[in-house]
Amino acid sequence: MKYNFDEIVERRATGSVKWDESPSAEVIPLWVADMDFKAAPAIREAICRRAEHGVFGYTLVEVDYYAAIISWFHRRHQWVIRREEILYTTGVVPAMAVALKALTLPGEKVLMLSPDYNCFFSSIRNSGCEVLETALVATDGHYAVDWDDFAAKCADEKTTVFLLCNPHNPTGRVWTRDELGRMNDICMQYGVKVVSDEIHCELVMPGHVFQPFAAVSESCRQNSVILNSPSKSFNIAGLQTANIICTQPAWRRRLDRAININEVCDLNPFGPVALMAAYNESEEWIDALNDYLWGNYQVLCQYAKEYLPQWKVYPMEGTYLPWVDITATGMSSQQYADHLLEQARVRVNPGTMYGAQTGKGFVRLNIACPRSVLMEALNRISSV
Repeated sequence: MKYNFDEIVERRATGSVKWDESPSAEVIPLWVADMDFKAAPAIREAICRRAEHGVFGYTLVEVDYYAAIISWFHRRHQWVIRREEILYTTGVVPAMAVALKALTLPGEKVLMLSPDYNCFFSSIRNSGCEVLETALVATDGHYAVDWDDFAAKCADEKTTVFLLCNPHNPTGRVWTRDELGRMNDICMQYGVKVVSDEIHCELVMPGHVFQPFAAVSESCRQNSVILNSPSKSFNIAGLQTANIICTQPAWRRRLDRAININEVCDLNPFGPVALMAAYNESEEWIDALNDYLWGNYQVLCQYAKEYLPQWKVYPMEGTYLPWVDITATGMSSQQYADHLLEQARVRVNPGTMYGAQTGKGFVRLNIACPRSVLMEALNRISSV
């Protein structure tokens, strides 16, 4: 294997949120969404070359940065992005905050599919807006949009933005072109703008294809603000680089103003270097990573079938974050997460983080780790 995803990289005592926030050094963390794999070789080499320079002053984002983004999305996802449509910032969550501040007024409603990424809730509230949830419907282990409820929520005169997670965290759905187009048709009917968080876009499992929202149609392109970053896919979240992509000039002016008002306008010296190495030189690595993650998911499903019959593992079309129904344990999501932490020394996310009602009876796992670590965690869980 050209890339050794089985390698154990010791992350304890490195200031790692994932590993060093745990209450005990014995805990295996399967919670926060970062991976335990080294970044792609080209990224590590590019960062080392930049570090050798020895001076780390204010960073100018140059033309090669934009060219790398444009080339990657065109060749990998058939999405044509223009240079002027790209605004850089320090992360997708800051970008989300920027988009909400630019496109909403306090007191308006922001619609989201529930369960949904926990930072959606806080970002909406921090912008002074009201969270409006439409619950996804699970049938035979497959989540789908309740289109009648979605339309009714868009029709609310106070709803001005639909905040989409594509691919979806935590359910693992990779939305299809038809689904995305239908979302936009309804949003356009009621004058609702779409902000699409596409941070997990390269993490897609066999049989599924990521569809950029803005590339579905010209209508989608004109009615959307896209949030993206190589951070999740290439495991470089700590380098704090993300992009906002928006076709509408008037919206871009407001976004640019919000970036500056909120002081998230400067990148560090390593972020652009890492992004260019990811998009220009690491395509083979990301394909190998997805193969390994799919293998981990299959191991998880088979293990649960044999040793954890109270688990119902939902299909993972994208991300590396399986969504697991633990209703049969008789415990609440928080009780079960606490139980695993205390008794098995394994940390997972309770589903209620992603929706007080829609996350009931679920936990979210992070399987982006060496297979031996995943197996040790599963063995611990099955023993309690």
